[in-house]
Amino acid sequence: MAMTVAASSSVAVMITRVPAVSARCSAVPYLPPLPPRSFGRSSLTVPLKLVAGNGLQKVELMKTRASSSEETSTSIDTNELITDLKEKWDGLENKSTVLIYGGGAIVAVWLSSIVVGAINSVPLLPKVMELVGLGYTGWFVYRYLLFKSSRKELAEDIDSLKKKIAGTE
Repeated sequence: MAMTVAASSSVAVMITRVPAVSARCSAVPYLPPLPPRSFGRSSLTVPLKLVAGNGLQKVELMKTRASSSEETSTSIDTNELITDLKEKWDGLENKSTVLIYGGGAIVAVWLSSIVVGAINSVPLLPKVMELVGLGYTGWFVYRYLLFKSSRKELAEDIDSLKKKIAGTE
């Protein structure tokens, strides 16, 4: 019993107390929270706080308002998009093939995420894979992007691949 008391008291002596440090810094001024953002047609004001005399004053740096021509050029008409997709779906002859390919793509993404998770759990393998990726990136830049003739070759390869996918070749 004496030994148990001695062991527990030595543990109590070894634990030191770390003094609490205040995270407050008097050199940094207080910054108020940002106002909530609204994504409507309201104007955008960027405030700047300046020390003036014995108080703070608000200065507007920039005030902008979206015009109607900008909104129409960047907005997407969802009804047009849906009707376009319906027309393309109705124009397909083999709908079952499209569904099979889509399901296969989803399964492939799921399996690849499992494989990447397994590779990440092996201790040294993620760093080796990073080195392989850096090596391949360096080779790709040297092979296709460094010289003008190889860039033209890459553009031709991409165009031929687009034609194969679209079925126009």
